[in-house]
Parts: sequence; structure tokens; C-alpha cells
Amino acid sequence: MKKVVIVTGGGRGIGAATALLLAEKGYAVCINYLNRHDDAEQVVAQIKAKGGQGFAFAADVSNEAEVIKLFEKTESTLGAITHLVNNAGILTTQSRLENMSLERFNKVITTNINSCFLCCREAVKRMGNGCAIVNVSSGAARTGSPNEYIDYAASKGAIDTLTIGLSKEVAAQGIRVNCVRPGLIYTEMHSDGGEPNRVDRLSNKIPLQRGGTAQEVANAIVWLLSDEASFVTGTFVDVTGGI
Repeated sequence: MKKVVIVTGGGRGIGAATALLLAEKGYAVCINYLNRHDDAEQVVAQIKAKGGQGFAFAADVSNEAEVIKLFEKTESTLGAITHLVNNAGILTTQSRLENMSLERFNKVITTNINSCFLCCREAVKRMGNGCAIVNVSSGAARTGSPNEYIDYAASKGAIDTLTIGLSKEVAAQGIRVNCVRPGLIYTEMHSDGGEPNRVDRLSNKIPLQRGGTAQEVANAIVWLLSDEASFVTGTFVDVTGGI
């Protein structure tokens, strides 16, 4: 079976590291992005430079019509979709819940949950025995991220629940659905929250006494997609340094 994977939010950070590693493992990769065209094309160039197969496609994966186009374009370009990494997500400036607007809360919740739901739905419509999905949640789903990102944490908690339910729903079809929960990882996403050096500030609270890397998260994602994890579904891998 030719392995064809969509990686949402694949232009930077964890998504880019995952796309590159999957290409090294022989997957044909669609790198989905929203605004970071140059970054996504750079990932594609790296894949092709090593003899891999990939392309970049812009789509807002919280939008139903655009998700359908993403899947149709991937099928027509690379072939039948066999794997999916739901990595796209947003957060905004750190805030206590009492100071959050409904507009902000709704944007984070609907963007993060809808993107996972829509991509999972389109994937399982097309997948069969031997296929796999990995949803990227967050350690915040367990901690709640008080005083910073309760809205983001809530959206990731919903993704955890979606993972459990969907894994049971499609298990008899031979489709595996798992989840990776990164902790404090060195990525650009912390700049979106207004504190680029957040990992350094909090690293002394991590049992391993350091922040993680995008590559370390990618390693877990790729393993869960692989045949080495063929008896693993509905499972969570916490890449959090022990938190």
C-alpha cells in the first residue's frame, strides 16, 4: 500500500518536523498551511531534495469546503489518502478566563475543534484497513492551562474526547486513531501567545529540566502512524518531559 499522508499546519514547528520525517520514511506528503506559503514550500523543497514526494496546499481546515478541496487535491496529486496528522491549531494572547471575550473563546474553540473534526470525517470516509490518524492535542488538556490559555486547553480536551470516540467507532474497519499531547516545546507558537521565551521561563518545572523539541514530538507521531504501532489505538502519548 502506498502511504499518502496529509499533515495540517505543516509549514512550521511540529507539523514541519513531522512532514519531513514522514517523507524520510517513504510517505508521500501533503503539507497543508493557511498563510505560511514560503515556509510550506521550503518543507516541500527539502522533501524533494532527498528524493521524496510532496506538495503544499493552502486551506483553512476549520472551513468545510476548504477541507474537502484539500482531500480531493491530495487524492488527485498523490493517490488514495492512508494517513492523517491533525496538527493545525491556534492560540492567542495569555489571559485569565475572566478577561476573555466570547469572540476570542469561540474563535479558538471552533477553529481547533472544527479542524480536527472535519479532517477526521473526510479521512475516515476514504480510509480502510491499515490506515491511521494521529491528532495533536496538548498537555494543556490535562493541566487546564490556568491564567494563560483555558480556551486553548478546553479545545484540546475536546480533541482528546473525539480521539477516544472515533478510535472505537472505526476500529472494526482497521483504522487506528491515536493522539499525541506535547508539553512545553520550543516552537514559534509561543510567540502567538505573546511570550516567545515561555519554555525557558517554565523549564525548571519540568521533571526532565528542559523544554522539548519539535523533532521529539514528530518521533512520537510517526511511530503511532507506523505499522510498529499496529495494535495501538485510542491511546495518548504525552511528550511532556514528565509533567
